[in-house]
Amino acid sequence: MLKLAVIGAQTLLGRELVGALEAAEASVVPLSTGPLTLAEEEGDLVMFAPDPALLVGLDVVLLADTPGPGQLDTFHGRLLDLRPEPDPKLEAMPLAGRWPKEAPALRARPALEQVLALLPSLVDHLGEVAGTHLRPVAWMGDRGLDGLMEQTLSVLNGEDPDLAKLGYRQAFEVVPVPALAGKGRLLEVRVPAFHGDLLVLHLRSAEGQRLARKEPPAGVRWVEAPPSSRDVAVSSDLLAHLEASADGTSATLVLGFDPILWGVLRPAMRVLGLMEG
Repeated sequence: MLKLAVIGAQTLLGRELVGALEAAEASVVPLSTGPLTLAEEEGDLVMFAPDPALLVGLDVVLLADTPGPGQLDTFHGRLLDLRPEPDPKLEAMPLAGRWPKEAPALRARPALEQVLALLPSLVDHLGEVAGTHLRPVAWMGDRGLDGLMEQTLSVLNGEDPDLAKLGYRQAFEVVPVPALAGKGRLLEVRVPAFHGDLLVLHLRSAEGQRLARKEPPAGVRWVEAPPSSRDVAVSSDLLAHLEASADGTSATLVLGFDPILWGVLRPAMRVLGLMEG
């Protein structure tokens, strides 16, 4: 049985991790990143205050939040950085399979990157791809959820919202973001929702070919109608819907995924060997 610790168990991601790991019959030590509040002490999840001695003899430490100074000094096992903004110097989690034997530490891979890597295994004879990524605040974890809630309350009270947590105004706003280098013809639009990313892609087939959907890989499910953000927020699968033209040379592909349940939790369980796919 794997012996694990989750640092940042008080966060949204941390709670999800602890629940999934315990369901997989792993031995889990839930740790906060600092002194516990009364609400955290009396919550459903029993957590422990950070103490390096609690990490002795464990196989893996998972970071859902930033540990305090010295918290990892005596830990010599593997490290999995799943924070919304992980250490960029660490090797990214593989797109398939288990933990590479030579890697002492891994970082989370952006959910969007994982989705785009799946496209050839979802649609046959794929040529050109362009589209729009509708991105809510869940990718930031608690900071995103709290930030949108606080901004929304401020706007409803007729006040200018505080932008400190999100870094931009999101409440009741739809915010297009210029495409970043390396993302090709993909526009990001930040929407005032809490969970449920939607990726609306416009596909063209390779020359002389017809687009066709394939049997989905593990963690992906074809659905009969384009998924809503609510559908996605309660599913640990990536939901996919393909609407092709009559001649099969073009199509609209709608993909929905939760950046925590599908984009972080599922691949983490996979690399730890606790889930197939």
